[in-house]
Amino acid sequence: MEFKDYYSVMGVERDASQDDIKRAYRKLARRYHPDVNKEADAEARFKELGEAYAVLKDPEKRAAYDQLGADWKAGQDFQPPPNWDAGFEFSGGGFSSGDARAYSDFFETLFGRDFRSAEGARQHAGMRARGEDHHAKVLIDLEDAYQGATRSFSLRAPGVDAKGHLVSKQRTLNVKIPKGVKQGQRIRLSGQGSPGLGQGEPGDLYLEIEFKPHSLFSVEGRDVFLELPVTPWEAALGATVKVPTPGGPVDLKIPAGTTARRKLRLKKRGIPGEPPGDLYVTVTITLPPADSDAARELYRNMQQDLAYNPRSKMGV
Repeated sequence: MEFKDYYSVMGVERDASQDDIKRAYRKLARRYHPDVNKEADAEARFKELGEAYAVLKDPEKRAAYDQLGADWKAGQDFQPPPNWDAGFEFSGGGFSSGDARAYSDFFETLFGRDFRSAEGARQHAGMRARGEDHHAKVLIDLEDAYQGATRSFSLRAPGVDAKGHLVSKQRTLNVKIPKGVKQGQRIRLSGQGSPGLGQGEPGDLYLEIEFKPHSLFSVEGRDVFLELPVTPWEAALGATVKVPTPGGPVDLKIPAGTTARRKLRLKKRGIPGEPPGDLYVTVTITLPPADSDAARELYRNMQQDLAYNPRSKMGV
């Protein structure tokens, strides 16, 4: 997927005010409108302008886009960094799925999920209006889902100053993480969204839970997965070994004759819940290094005594 430099498309600097962006769009849109410009690339250029303007005119989408940094070049191969949007607070409104698909894959990747639903739309009743709901993704440790915890999160919300320049406001919240929370689950903080108008009540803040990358475990739903290295003799003869889990180490029986990539299940050792998940252990067999005379002699003896050919069924 190619990176889109929306500032270059609009012909403005990255620190341009919102008014500068609006003026640039109006000027270029008149120039490249297909009803006016009959050049072959006019329609494509007009569509590209519309996509760039859809992002840069909106302080929330612009702030999210700016988080990717200024070092990317137009046309450069691009994949969003993992959890690039974590800690970014936005108010919800935006594009329908149809609008998102009308633009490039780049736009769809960045804004096609978080910015589609208008859950934060205000409900007007005379001069009273409920505040918009806010949304943010936050990262927690997998272990927090096993024990529950209270964590402090810093959230950044975009705004526009008196001169029309994009600014970022930051706030810190202490949040109780419930035991058994799943990836993708939302925690609702009542009254932490936008303030209401008149006597309207404030909106809420919804925190979407994402697990930080873990050096040992991966997660699907409530199930947790681990690759466990064992020795050849543990796999061949069977053994009981200590296995790490996010809830603490447990004993696991390795059956005699276990082969590489065999999957073993630790029931109810996944993320707690009703029902709890399981922890799946995939066995990998590691060989001791032949880094001493004694080790090399042992391997030579195995070669002679076992007469083992793993390629015997391959006809070679």
